[in-house]
Amino acid sequence: MTSPASPSQTRALIIERLVGDSGEAAQVIGVGRGMAERALPLLQKALAGELGAPVTVDLQAVEVSRVPEARARAGDAFALTIVGSPTSADAMTLVMDAQAVAVMVSALFGGDPDQPVAPIERDLSQIEADVATTVFQEVATALNGSGRRSLDLRLPVLRATSGGEARRRVLRDGAAVRIVFGVSTPTDTGTITVMIPQRILLSTRGATAKTDEGEADAFGWRARFSEEVMRSTVRLEATMPLARLTLGDLAAFEPGQVIEFEENAQLNAKLSARDKTLFVCAFGKLGQNYTVRISHPHDAGQDFIDGLMPG
Repeated sequence: MTSPASPSQTRALIIERLVGDSGEAAQVIGVGRGMAERALPLLQKALAGELGAPVTVDLQAVEVSRVPEARARAGDAFALTIVGSPTSADAMTLVMDAQAVAVMVSALFGGDPDQPVAPIERDLSQIEADVATTVFQEVATALNGSGRRSLDLRLPVLRATSGGEARRRVLRDGAAVRIVFGVSTPTDTGTITVMIPQRILLSTRGATAKTDEGEADAFGWRARFSEEVMRSTVRLEATMPLARLTLGDLAAFEPGQVIEFEENAQLNAKLSARDKTLFVCAFGKLGQNYTVRISHPHDAGQDFIDGLMPG
């Protein structure tokens, strides 16, 4: 696992590890559904104008998820693009499965809506990727919003990728809201999946969302409390692995006994806060003061695997 690329990403990593970069599931789903339902008629109208053919758009699902799961149900052939904003390089991830691409291409080029379209079981062609890009542009525009509640997406969207490039694209992990739109003709249906990180949703829609009575909902209070959390202090603790011993060895310890560190112990110090391990560090000394130098973020999965290995 590599280190974050910037101080802001490092701070985001620490905050997510300490307080969780997500909201209550029901509230996140509610805000995501409201956003999707407001965008639905705009998207339907925009696609009708682009395609010039009847294609139905409906909202199939809104749920909490993780950003890397955007491709989980898209099959082997799909189109993908990532839209950035001033505050995030991955403010929105869009994935269109092969069936949706086939439906859109058929509608754009005058295919008979009453006849099934041929399924796409290969990497997308350049024309198919261009059609997917056009659809992604309309989806992002419809969801972007305006004014204080805008996601402030960087539009137009980047050209859609497909094939090996799309499958290899690394998606930064994080809590997200997953919005699934269905696009269909009388004979075929495909899906467009939109992933918006909850950190983006909470910062742009949460703090300004209003109830029917015009009062700030729980997201507004959460944003205020988050400001207080950012100003709170935490106690950092650095620990260093000592040795792997049997229970018999441990029971034989006596006062005054000296225990030797393992050979690489000082290179594997752990920096923690509130019982959450944040970084792996190297222990050292600078002048009269002992120090730890951050090596890389802690990987809990790798740590678990290492713990299974015999010492």
